[in-house]
Amino acid sequence: MTYTIGETAELLGVPASTMRYYDKEGLLPELSRGAGGRRVFADKDLEALKVIDCLKQSGLHISEIRQFMQWYQQGDETLEQRRALFQNCRASLIEQMKQLQRTLEIVEYKCWYYETATRRGSERAVLDLPEDQIPERIRGYRGRLEV
Repeated sequence: MTYTIGETAELLGVPASTMRYYDKEGLLPELSRGAGGRRVFADKDLEALKVIDCLKQSGLHISEIRQFMQWYQQGDETLEQRRALFQNCRASLIEQMKQLQRTLEIVEYKCWYYETATRRGSERAVLDLPEDQIPERIRGYRGRLEV
């Protein structure tokens, strides 16, 4: 099946300008052109766009995504490079998730802290609370924030 750029944009939830940019940057080397030079997207192009979006969301730069797409075009001789790229993406995402979890823990503590301080009318009332009166789910966070 084939799709116009508008249909493709709607299917993938990205602006048509993004797909034009990807095409201009050489990320869609197999993209066909129809009458008047209009881009015609096939199912394989939608799959490629989904992979490109995944790589972009993983934090790769356009040049790195372009390199991946070139490796893909070269076929089986670049399987190792493509595998390594995705393993690096996975490791980077795992580290980002750990950092986000640490950030969320601080935010959770601060939400509790300010809710409690507001209810008690003072930050001092929260700071003076014994550890066993802090909710168990956030109990260890206070120590991470003290300087």
